[in-house]
Amino acid sequence: MDSGSDGLKIRRLQRRGGFMIAFVAIMVDTLRNLNERIIACRQCPRLVRYREKVAREKRAAYREWNYWGKPVPGFGDARARLLILGLAPAAHGGNRTGRVFTGDRSGDFLYKALHEAGFANQPTSVRRDDGLKLKDAYVAAALRCAPPANKPLPSEMANCLPYLEKELEILRPRAVLALGSLAMRALLWLLHEQGKLPSRTAFLFRHGASHELGTGLPRLFVSYHPSQQNTFTGKLTEEMLANVLREVRRFLEKDLPK
Repeated sequence: MDSGSDGLKIRRLQRRGGFMIAFVAIMVDTLRNLNERIIACRQCPRLVRYREKVAREKRAAYREWNYWGKPVPGFGDARARLLILGLAPAAHGGNRTGRVFTGDRSGDFLYKALHEAGFANQPTSVRRDDGLKLKDAYVAAALRCAPPANKPLPSEMANCLPYLEKELEILRPRAVLALGSLAMRALLWLLHEQGKLPSRTAFLFRHGASHELGTGLPRLFVSYHPSQQNTFTGKLTEEMLANVLREVRRFLEKDLPK
């Protein structure tokens, strides 16, 4: 962050309405800059080839769509205390619409649950301009490009995790909800590499679990991923995800002034 230019922004905005307005404006600006970097990324040749191939060939049901075909940035409230973390965009979901968890069954399931829990203004997520807004929540993925067969390479994860690192630095969330074991492992690997977590294997993946990671780190909540495989088979039900979100809400409410 450029302390000189940001300081000037703060002073100007303070005169217009107070420190909180200034703080939020700079947070939004910082996230916007990060998301522009994410969208322009071409670090992983295999992922670039795949996402662009999918965008050219399309799925028959979406032949009229102009596919996004680029890395998918995070989305949500710049003041979010909850960061929701998935693994990667779907080839014909986020890679098509340009917004994480948007345009596929996983997104339908997730945003309906977020709406019912008070984190989203509407239960549907169809396209980037559909009016969806998140409150106190920000959604991102450990990998920003759709990977072939939904299986990223370790080198591709390593290339992408600095973006998550920056989001954590900007947002400083009080809680992280990891959707699936791979998202959870990615977060723990990042914190371990930063030297903030002594062991990344001390935390077991179990739906509904929550873990205290350490001083200065967010509380980790865990859910099965809302994939069709999990939701159609009943491995993850609406009530199961609602229960996790209720636990997250109770935790965050401890931060509210009395």
